[in-house]
Amino acid sequence: MSLSLVQSRCLLGLDAAVVTVEVHLANGLPSFTLVGLADTEVKEARERVRSAIQNTGLEFPTNKRITVNLAPADLPKDSGRFDLPIALGILAASGQIDAKKLQDYEFAGELSLGGDLRPVRGALAMSLAISKHFEHAGDTPAKPPRLVLPEGSAQEAALVPGAEIYKAHHLLDVVKQFLPGDQLPELESGWAKVQAEQTPPQAHYADMADVKGQAAVRRALEIAAAGNHSLLMMGAPGSGKSMLAQRFAGVLPAMTKQEALESAAIASLGGRFSMASWSVRPTCAPHHTASAVALVGGGSPPRPGEISLAHRGVLFLDELPEFPRAALEALREPLESGTITIARAARRAQFPASFQLIAAMNPCPCGYLGSRLRACRCSAEQVLRYQGKLSGPLLDRIDLHVEVASLAADELINTAPGEATEPIRDRVVKARQQALLRQGCTNQALEGQAIDVQCKLDAATTKFLNAAAERLGWSGRGIHRCLKVARTIADLAGAANVQLTHVAEAVQCRRALRANS
Repeated sequence: MSLSLVQSRCLLGLDAAVVTVEVHLANGLPSFTLVGLADTEVKEARERVRSAIQNTGLEFPTNKRITVNLAPADLPKDSGRFDLPIALGILAASGQIDAKKLQDYEFAGELSLGGDLRPVRGALAMSLAISKHFEHAGDTPAKPPRLVLPEGSAQEAALVPGAEIYKAHHLLDVVKQFLPGDQLPELESGWAKVQAEQTPPQAHYADMADVKGQAAVRRALEIAAAGNHSLLMMGAPGSGKSMLAQRFAGVLPAMTKQEALESAAIASLGGRFSMASWSVRPTCAPHHTASAVALVGGGSPPRPGEISLAHRGVLFLDELPEFPRAALEALREPLESGTITIARAARRAQFPASFQLIAAMNPCPCGYLGSRLRACRCSAEQVLRYQGKLSGPLLDRIDLHVEVASLAADELINTAPGEATEPIRDRVVKARQQALLRQGCTNQALEGQAIDVQCKLDAATTKFLNAAAERLGWSGRGIHRCLKVARTIADLAGAANVQLTHVAEAVQCRRALRANS
């Protein structure tokens, strides 16, 4: 048979679309043509496939005109994931393996010149796409296809419930499974079905007990974790802002299986996934020189940025005013919607971006405004210009603004450790469960009339909030953010209704940045 079809998938955002690799062998001048909107990495597969087939002792049809089409033709294809299906297509078209046996499988893998299979990005996203397609298929009687991957990618793909994943170390390991006739493959081959790990590794985070003092900031972090709120910390250098942010993920509730799969799929797209990070909430901390594309994603085809890699975890932006203005303004929509859509002329891709923003900044250029340890040498104009790098719309979307005080030597040396992560997490979990039982979402996700329903205020509390909002110049969004924080504080206190003390604490946790603060 001179024509063969092999199934694979290409990545477009978090989706993995089906790609049919069509291989045709014909008489004529020997050539190897690859069509189907293939990127440079895919076109280079011609040399890798030719060398891999020849170096494994198989026959490459050098006297034939080889045409490989990656269908659909209008879908961009990148990376070396199509090396394995192209090689199998050539072998099937030349009769060296049985083309009918390939029908129930999908393949992906990059080939070395010697035939070894190398890992590919997005293996977990491919497995998820297969699972979702057949979940929504309804009455379709067909079984989902089996997915064949390199050994380094198969374990992550097997994390998807119900997925049937096979791993292979070498091209020959795959070829032996599809030989013509009733030949049985050798048992000692590198081919094997992958079983998902039944018990995920224990998630380990840095302990909050390492942080001494800073009771007010620790309280703000607890509120942020309980209600899924964003937080901005402002304080002098060395006051502990980064240390607190790096321990914040440990205070959050344990990831559900679905959250872990979503987070791992994004990490797999970025080539960052490892089994050690499975079910561990990510903490992404890009450098302040990062561009807008690095933060929100981009490129062609689109790749996830730091906000998507932090999905279901923490995005920590240190030295917030030093980030490019365009990069910071690009965060405004994802903070509200929890997703980011990257539009290009030919394609658009949507990535999840449900992250918790923890930001840190100095109060002034020198960093010591309001510090009791060193005097500030900045003028009022310099302070205003520095804090003015953060736009009002962005600050409006950050729920909590807290100051981090500098600690003296006697507060750090030979003092007792702070409260550990575990009891804080227990309170956070209890407060979140209370909110979920009451309204079906975290307090940060409340919108419109739901805010009024869940935050009913008495006359005295309403009067206090109105006075605070007028004095601090809050927008309507700022008032709603304050109400949602107050609802979280009430949940931590186990209160059914939002009271004056809860609103007062929420106001203290949301004071605007001022040069004289």
